[in-house]
Amino acid sequence: MRKIWMALLAAALAAAPAQAGWVGSWATSQQIPEDRNALPTADLTDATLRQIVRLSIGGRRVRVLLSNAFGQEPLRVEAAHVARAIAADGARIDPASDRALTFDGSGAVTIPAGANYWSDPIAFDAQPLATLAVTIHLPRAPQGQTGHPGSRATSYVLAGNHVAASDLAGAKTVDHWYQLAGIAVEAGPKARAIVTLGDSITDGHGATTNGNNRWPDQLADRLRADSATRSLAVLNHGIGGNRLLNDGAGPNALARFDRDVLAQPGVRYLIVLEGINDLGTLTRDAPVSADAHAALVARMIGVYRQIVDRAHAAGIKVYGATILPDGTSDYYHPDARNEADRQAVNAWIRAPGNFDAVIDFDAVMRDPADPRRIRAAFDSGDGLHPSVAGYRAMAAAIPLRLFR
Repeated sequence: MRKIWMALLAAALAAAPAQAGWVGSWATSQQIPEDRNALPTADLTDATLRQIVRLSIGGRRVRVLLSNAFGQEPLRVEAAHVARAIAADGARIDPASDRALTFDGSGAVTIPAGANYWSDPIAFDAQPLATLAVTIHLPRAPQGQTGHPGSRATSYVLAGNHVAASDLAGAKTVDHWYQLAGIAVEAGPKARAIVTLGDSITDGHGATTNGNNRWPDQLADRLRADSATRSLAVLNHGIGGNRLLNDGAGPNALARFDRDVLAQPGVRYLIVLEGINDLGTLTRDAPVSADAHAALVARMIGVYRQIVDRAHAAGIKVYGATILPDGTSDYYHPDARNEADRQAVNAWIRAPGNFDAVIDFDAVMRDPADPRRIRAAFDSGDGLHPSVAGYRAMAAAIPLRLFR
């Protein structure tokens, strides 16, 4: 009897339709904008804020994640809409695609201080690699702004409530994102997300504003072009200046791990490219002892282990990316000891058993004639950050078999 029951159960499961699920299609890491990147209070009082993003995978329904992660008081959002943008570099939307978002059935939401808040699911034809506009109206400026300064995308701010307007003529432009953390789509059963956790090299310093040509963007393009991987999303969680051990422009990698990795819908893979800022800041202001160099390397490896263990506990595969050379960086001016530290960290990343696989960006990006420096063709000009061509080479170096 038990064999018959098991056979009937197996047949029923085989006949059941595959279920769609929620998967992150776009995301960005939250931080406190520095003074130079924050908007004046007057700009965000009774203000419409339209922000342009590019999805990775598509779906028939969407949810939008608003953020008050660093707010000191509850944040009131009076209205929010999502629509297809006409172009990546403008505020115009397709009015026929415009949809009002709701939160627990209401068109407005009050987000507690320190929290993120998902909208309700809405029907929306979200195409893969589509450019969307998320528009919100704020009656009062946030008490403590939350945002992402390194958007490499232009946002638009205009006084009054214009969330449904097809264009925002006369809007102030700013190349940052504010109070916007993610977009999830209801996708097919094979859909999964890849989180890229990193610093300014992942965030895209040196990429083209509104060009969507950071290495995670170009990885998303490659995944979409391959029939075996086109259901995989890429979520860029790079923060300029980010470190493994200490806070910088944003929270350190371990402090933001739960929010930026574990909380992402549908995440199955993680690529970690962190550490150049830990290595560089050690001696940027003054030399340190040999013991301090050794201690830094040991502590960095300790954080890598923490990241791997915590990701594995959540069923996430972790791929370690080797740290790029910075030997001609005028910002960090590394010496032989700094380079030895980088080589020691990269040797640990490459060693079998530490990560589930290795993505050897160092091997791709270094100059064969001088491995301490980035190849000239891939250098943005500062000896530290890749150019668009460099980001293309990084994306091309990632074996897609890691995600099949």
